[in-house]
Amino acid sequence: MWTNLRIFAMSHQTIPSVYINNICCYKIRASLKRLKPHVPLGRNCSSLPGLIGNDIKSLHSIINPPIAKIRNIGIMAHIDAGKTTTTERILYYSGYTRSLGGHVDFTLEVERCLRVLDGAVAVFDASAGVEAQTLTVWRQADKHNIPRICFLNKMDKTGASFKYAVESIREKLKAKPLLLQLPIGEAKTFKGVVDVVTKEKLLWNCNSNDGKDFERKPLLEMNDPELLKETTEARNALIEQVADLDDEFADLVLEEFSENFDLLPAEKLQTAIHRVTLAQTAVPVLCGSALKNKGIQPLLDAVTMYLPSPEECNYEFLQWYKDDLCALAFKVLHDKQRGPLVFMRIYSGTIKPQLAIHNINGNCTERISRLLLPFADQHVEIPSLTAGNIALTVGLKHTATGDTIVSSKSSALAAARRAKREGEKKHRQNNEAERLLLAGVEIPEPVFFCTIEPPSLSKQPDLEHALKCLQREDPSLKVRLDPDSGQTVLCGMGELHIEIIHDRIKREYGLETYLGPLQVAYRETILNSVRATDTLDRTLGDKRHLVTVEVEARPIETSSVMPVIEYAESINEGLLKVSQEAIENGIHSACLQGPLLGSPIQDVAITLHSLTIHPGTSTTMISACVSRCVQKALKKADKQVLEPLMNLEVTVARDYLSPVLADLAQRRGNIQEIQTRQDNKVVIGFVPLAEIMGYSTVLRTLTSGSATFALELSTYQAMNPQDQNTLLNRRSGLT
Repeated sequence: MWTNLRIFAMSHQTIPSVYINNICCYKIRASLKRLKPHVPLGRNCSSLPGLIGNDIKSLHSIINPPIAKIRNIGIMAHIDAGKTTTTERILYYSGYTRSLGGHVDFTLEVERCLRVLDGAVAVFDASAGVEAQTLTVWRQADKHNIPRICFLNKMDKTGASFKYAVESIREKLKAKPLLLQLPIGEAKTFKGVVDVVTKEKLLWNCNSNDGKDFERKPLLEMNDPELLKETTEARNALIEQVADLDDEFADLVLEEFSENFDLLPAEKLQTAIHRVTLAQTAVPVLCGSALKNKGIQPLLDAVTMYLPSPEECNYEFLQWYKDDLCALAFKVLHDKQRGPLVFMRIYSGTIKPQLAIHNINGNCTERISRLLLPFADQHVEIPSLTAGNIALTVGLKHTATGDTIVSSKSSALAAARRAKREGEKKHRQNNEAERLLLAGVEIPEPVFFCTIEPPSLSKQPDLEHALKCLQREDPSLKVRLDPDSGQTVLCGMGELHIEIIHDRIKREYGLETYLGPLQVAYRETILNSVRATDTLDRTLGDKRHLVTVEVEARPIETSSVMPVIEYAESINEGLLKVSQEAIENGIHSACLQGPLLGSPIQDVAITLHSLTIHPGTSTTMISACVSRCVQKALKKADKQVLEPLMNLEVTVARDYLSPVLADLAQRRGNIQEIQTRQDNKVVIGFVPLAEIMGYSTVLRTLTSGSATFALELSTYQAMNPQDQNTLLNRRSGLT
């Protein structure tokens, strides 16, 4: 298998959140020939700009491969499982880099990457198996229906256990592992792998510095009787497992090979594994050591053999666009020379420079001035790019993350008509415009906030510009203006997130800003049902604006960040039709700031019971009256503060377990279980976010720097009365 690789180094800095720092994204272009041992992977071709030597991929081979030979994949894993090393080896053995070491950090938001990928390689530390953030990225891949391959890395590490890692995949991820390889040795004795499908052993030359020199030999009874027996048993089990999952393969096995599985050709088994992987009923499992340069070539074989090309992915919306352009903007960067750079995944059609495109989300038309091919930190200008590719565009001033891009407004309308006809055939009630929008990126709500101020009032416009640019790049960053103090407030996903934003403003925009104290983003709710009535009567000029509203606010059991809006039967339908948008704007506005802390209200339903509007009353006055009435109702109700609760996983040596548990008890931690992972203990539980600020420093001190931890937002929970009173008193300055 010759592999052509395109790298998308979409960010040269780590973009933080409670679950970020665990995916590398790049594009792999591959033919389906098997890697040949002892054959150098370099090719005589022209090198890319800035790269010297004849062993680097040609620009032509990168830009114009057949769509069947494209693999859009991500490398995802827990921190320190070996993502970056694995990625670097893939680049090296694919002919994209000339030497090992000196690689770029490809870290990106998981959600943003998975949305535009067709497949993924999940990397595991073979000594740890499934870890906290592995679960997180696995769930996200499930949500986006991404087929996966598992790579058990660090098989040479002390404590590495192939069996343990496979069992953790089966038990914790609830996945069905297909063992395509077996390790030859573990930890210090690891020297190669056995290909279960072909019954061959792959051994890497221990004297080779770069891992290119390896040999593939068939297993023979006279040389490896025990290993051959184990491999035959594993292959028979694999065939039975695949036959249980794939009816076509089961029929083939029963009809022709039921008496002797050894006669089943490897190609037939590989084709069935490909179908099973795409159906996501099981995951192929391979192993190796990226750091010691063992196992990456067969991993590349598996990527091309088992993960899908773009044409194998079923996207329902493509039938509406025919061959017209349809693309998703999934990342924005700001370049000082070129301005905003927008990354797009092209699902159909072609993108070219000077092309006018229509943004469905923003309902605007823009022109692409230049089209670039991102190759690590280099951008090569290209004349066009077709479906299945990822493009980097210059010149789009208004396009943001999650926007759907088409060739024109008329193209969008034509697609909408086709979608409507299809919906009517299938008796669907969805709005056709909504179905035209590709599923964008889900942005989690921020959990921390703090004020930010420029060094002087004259620098305020510069700060606003910097924050506007950073928000386009990073949708998880929210900026708002405090209505009482007039200060600018930064809202982010964690301490590190806020710190990096602060650092980028200084480094990239030359502004020395001042941050206020970091605060937790609490929420509020109500505990009982209340009604309120309000009247707004104002005369502006010669026009009278008169609105009378009665609303009911009540708690709901289902978790809902946005208020559930209901209308009583007595509300006049004609009146509602012309004023509904204003009413709902007023309700949403009122729920942005609760009566206790000024935090957003959640888990409430607002019912409009009566509404009278004087003729000529403006929609602004209607919104204002509804908002004031809802606020009045919320103040009358019994109120409750909700605090963010975090999933916490701490991996700690046995000797330090007691002080770690004692410290968590002081932080209102709730320990769910304590697992054993090789020589370490893994503490799993919940802890309020307010109690975990600065935890990394404390944990490092308690364990002499040996422990690690992972945090993820779980939910918002009600504070107990004592803690709530303490918080309210502290906020009001009484304590």
